[in-house]
Amino acid sequence: MLEKLKDHKNQLSKYLHLSQLRDVRTIGLLIFLCVALAITWSGTKAIQRNYELQKDISQLRQENAVRELENNNIKLQNQYLNTEQYLELKARQDFGLGQAGETLLLVPKNVALSYVSKLDGKKDTVPTPESRRPAYQRNFQAWMDFFLHRQREIDGPTSR
Repeated sequence: MLEKLKDHKNQLSKYLHLSQLRDVRTIGLLIFLCVALAITWSGTKAIQRNYELQKDISQLRQENAVRELENNNIKLQNQYLNTEQYLELKARQDFGLGQAGETLLLVPKNVALSYVSKLDGKKDTVPTPESRRPAYQRNFQAWMDFFLHRQREIDGPTSR
């Protein structure tokens, strides 16, 4: 074991001479490498910080654009609420008013609903065991049905 260590020391001393470490050129080269590493490190930190700031700026610009669209939506809605059309519709709905010469016809609710087709939204029904399962289980079952060429009746869009 001791002989192996001596062999390694001899091989190391072949490649690295202690007199080379005392040379001014070697010391200068090491100092230059340290300075170059420090500059590179600070440069990468600055680049990383700039990248993060650019991401923040982009996100804030997108949020600003969304807020502007919301403001424009509200302005358009306010313009609509001030129109004669809206006021007339609101007067008809809330107060049962109409224009001169119009005749008001009252239709019972059950008669009106008999002419309306059934809607797909099943709000009054009890949820099926299928809809009570977590989304990942429903997704897995859907893939299994797809791969095995099974057909299932779909009760409408599933919530995720």
